[in-house]
Amino acid sequence: MYSTEDTGTRKILSAVSHGSIFFNALVLSVGVPIAILLISNDSVIKESAKEAINFHINMWVWWAIAGVLAWVLIGIPLLFVLGIVNFIMPIFAIFHSITKPDTVFRYPLILRLF
Repeated sequence: MYSTEDTGTRKILSAVSHGSIFFNALVLSVGVPIAILLISNDSVIKESAKEAINFHINMWVWWAIAGVLAWVLIGIPLLFVLGIVNFIMPIFAIFHSITKPDTVFRYPLILRLF
């Protein structure tokens, strides 16, 4: 894979893409990986940003489904599980981005829209 970025920049930008979900839960948090996707020329950073965007979108969809299902009490356990997944998986992605900067972390069980 051809790299136009140094390893330190790759680590930082990939980790920030995945960690942006912690900035806040609104639409603004997805803006960080979108901006990184647009400004970077590195293929690993671009793929990390795409994966983070896909994770954001998937979490929004699952939170909406669980919220609707919570009205009939079925979604309450799903809300609990989503809270854990929403917290733990980006931490794994950040750790992977820092320890293995030449590979892209792939979130399991998500729909990749692009």
